[in-house]
Parts: sequence; C-alpha cells; structure tokens
Amino acid sequence: MPERTHDITLTVNGVVRHATVPARRLLSDCLRHDLGLTGTHVGCEHGVCGCCTVLLDGEPVRSCLTFAVTVSGHEITTVEGLAGPGGRMSPVQRAFAECHGLQCGFCTPGFLCTVTALLRENPAPTDAEVVEGLSGNLCRCTGYQNIVKSVHRAAELIAEES
Repeated sequence: MPERTHDITLTVNGVVRHATVPARRLLSDCLRHDLGLTGTHVGCEHGVCGCCTVLLDGEPVRSCLTFAVTVSGHEITTVEGLAGPGGRMSPVQRAFAECHGLQCGFCTPGFLCTVTALLRENPAPTDAEVVEGLSGNLCRCTGYQNIVKSVHRAAELIAEES
C-alpha cells in the first residue's frame, strides 16, 4: 500500500510553493528534494550541528527535525532567500565574505540564517552574546574567530544601512 501523502503550501523565500509529501518528510528533505533548494545542508540529521537551520516565520529552526506538514501555511526563509533585490548579498552574507567567516562552506547556510535572526533580535551583541547566539551551530574548519568577527561586521553593515 502506498504511503499517504499530504498537499502542503509554504511561502519559501517570498514565493508561494506547493508540494505533496508523506507525513514523515522532513522540511530539509522537502526543501532540497521537492523544491530544489539545495542551499540548506544536512549534516548530523539529529539537530545538533545547525547546518540545516532555516528561518520559520523569522525564527531559526532545525529543518532536519521539523516535519514539512507541520509548517504548511508558514513562511520559510532559506539561505537562498537572504539576498536582497537583484540578488544583492545581505549584510550578513557580505560580512561573512569580507571577514573570511567560512572555509569549506558546509555550515555557512545555517550560520547565515542563525546570524540573520540573532541580529534582528540584538542588533549590537557583545562577544559573549554572539558566542551564545551561535552555540547551536558547529563549524569544523574556522575556529570561530572569523565567524564572530563576521557577526560584528554584519551588525555594523546593518546599522550603516538603517
């Protein structure tokens, strides 16, 4: 007997999208396989590493722990949706590039989404607040110093644009 499927509607990166998914389909798999948005990476598949972090109604969530059917009717922002009009990189994306806040790049999408939400809530975090805000995201390459610098630079860029 075929697995029962559900029709869901999501607003992903500002575009209304439809998918037909099994009840057990994870949001990360829906984004990557059903909607073709491969910027969301899957690392540990246990919600520990933060690579799969996306924004659900503006709040960071682990897409590898979230069933797609539970977010029907909600707004999802993936790393592909962080850029501004015309594909201009967001201040967070520009800061990570400018301050070398990435190396292999595998964890970067999750960091970018996390930092976007962090700076929305706290536009001028201290080093301790940055470290706490990033504590759910793991990076095996950078040693975190340039990631912390990137967050502070992103805060400066956002303040300049305001």
